[in-house]
Amino acid sequence: MTNTLENKRRAAQAALPWLADHEVIGIGTGSTVEHFINFIAADRGNLKAVVSSSNQSTRLLEAAGIPVLDLNEVGELPVYIDGADETNAARQLIKGGGGALTREKIVAAVSRVFVCIADASKLVATLGAFPLPVEVIPMARALVGRRLSAIGGRPVLRAGYITDNGNHILDVHDLSITDPVALESALNQIPGVVTVGLFAQRPADVLLLGDDTGVKQL
Repeated sequence: MTNTLENKRRAAQAALPWLADHEVIGIGTGSTVEHFINFIAADRGNLKAVVSSSNQSTRLLEAAGIPVLDLNEVGELPVYIDGADETNAARQLIKGGGGALTREKIVAAVSRVFVCIADASKLVATLGAFPLPVEVIPMARALVGRRLSAIGGRPVLRAGYITDNGNHILDVHDLSITDPVALESALNQIPGVVTVGLFAQRPADVLLLGDDTGVKQL
């Protein structure tokens, strides 16, 4: 029987060598990342501080005594560790199930190496079975919803949820994403879209997938 919790833990542990001797790294959001935070809390090595992609991760890091820096104080990061809700073999991702997609995309953009950690069940042939999160300015929610419906999606407002940036999320069901790069570009052009949870134009550089036999690296 597949042990998803243990597989997430395996993937998180496999990312530890990517810390190297870096003093500052970026860290994302989600259940697999929480395992990674627990690992570095136990042994930080030369790590002095972290740039965090969400308030949730910031709270966990600060509770572990790890300082959190504003990205504007840092500039480029050597490495960014984050999870994914779905990935294909090209390391293109769907992210944002935890709602932190915009900040995650910003931190990924300034990182030289993006290491994605996930359990192996997240690997799919075609992205889209996991609903695609789209962060939207609240006043544009209906407009963006109509545009998403026009391309065949079924947008559903994430009820009762406000992002760390004060915005709404539409989770788009019924998409089969055969060209992630093109779709990411097109959706980013819709007025009112803050960002879309497709990480295809800047995919992960390294994908660590935990399964019952260990960790596979793509």
